[in-house]
Amino acid sequence: MSDRQLGEFRERRFGLPALVLVLGLGVAAGFSVEYCRGSAVATPPTEETTRTDALPAGVVEVPEAAQRNAGMEVLTVASRMLPATIEVTGVVAPDERRVSHVRPLARGVIEEIAVTLGARVVRGQTLVSYDNIELGALVGDYLSEVAAQRQAEADLEVKQRFLDRAEALIKLEAVAQQTLELRRAEFKNAQAAVASQRARVAKIEEQIHRFGLSDADLAGLTPEEGRSGHRTASHSILRAPFDGVVTRFDIAAGEIVEPDRELMTISDISTVWVLADVYEKDLAKVVRNTDVSIRVDAYPDRVFAGRLTYISDVIDPQTRTAKVRCVVANPDGALKLDMFARAALVTSDSRQGISVPAAAIQQIDGQSVVFIRQSSVRFERRTVEVGTAAGDVVEIRSGLRTGDVIAGAGSFYLKTALLRERIGEEG
Repeated sequence: MSDRQLGEFRERRFGLPALVLVLGLGVAAGFSVEYCRGSAVATPPTEETTRTDALPAGVVEVPEAAQRNAGMEVLTVASRMLPATIEVTGVVAPDERRVSHVRPLARGVIEEIAVTLGARVVRGQTLVSYDNIELGALVGDYLSEVAAQRQAEADLEVKQRFLDRAEALIKLEAVAQQTLELRRAEFKNAQAAVASQRARVAKIEEQIHRFGLSDADLAGLTPEEGRSGHRTASHSILRAPFDGVVTRFDIAAGEIVEPDRELMTISDISTVWVLADVYEKDLAKVVRNTDVSIRVDAYPDRVFAGRLTYISDVIDPQTRTAKVRCVVANPDGALKLDMFARAALVTSDSRQGISVPAAAIQQIDGQSVVFIRQSSVRFERRTVEVGTAAGDVVEIRSGLRTGDVIAGAGSFYLKTALLRERIGEEG
């Protein structure tokens, strides 16, 4: 076989299968490329990719539209003159105008106690019920005098009829003039007896009213109706004069108590006093009716706003200090009576410092923080140390610099967004 014939034979034997193999490999390679490309699109991002796009810790992003809806405002931190202060120590005390020393109105026996030490009470709430021995005696006297009054009124009616008859008979000359005068005298005596008896009843009623019984209660004591109300009328109830807390308690059921016995003390601690000591040398700097900042060890990052309302006119000869009274609102009861407190009193001097609106400061993890604006939508949490408060403005001792741009009103929205992201990450 010649070389030409051999080549034609090889082409016929191997050319078509080779072409098919090449085409098959090409199709398979194309399918593999397309399959791999589709897999790359469908594959979810890895944890490393997500971590790269996550915000740094303490940073939150809020769209501008959401900021407007939340009423958020931004402001530039600036240095200004702040009033100088002196720090003094004192204790938390109740507002003496809102302290009630509960005592029985009369001698009696304790029957039921509705509260205990530390209980919170509301105005009008029952505290103690007791058998009022004096009231029981008064009720007995009242019933006796009421019966005597009715007897006197019945006698008056009889004397009225006698007088009317005598006046009719005198016109007919059927009785003597002396008899008519006698009937008139008897009628006047009966009128005086009724008036005297009514005065006695009124006197006892007033005494009974002092123990809390009403006219309706007295009406239920009428003996002719066969009621036994007088058996329970002597049971008196002591009620809370205002909302407060039972801060002293000295009573037990079955005890016999006297009017001078203090059963319990109720204190309204929604407003408290901080009684602080100011050294004699600093008295000239302290000004009445100025703002005061109060701190206690129990809440190291919290400042309680108060008002200095009184400076004592007496110097303690032992400590050479004078008492000052600071009135502090305590709506949540965080300040406890007899707590040790530190008070920053505003003086007549002034100094340079940084202050921000109170609305710009939020509490997170027990720390005071503000939010620094990094961009139009990004804010970073910054821990700060707060100083004295004067109205709606709070001094910043550290954590901020002049020129920082922070969120003011509406910063609570940033706090909420930050905590929401933290919860999402933990979940």
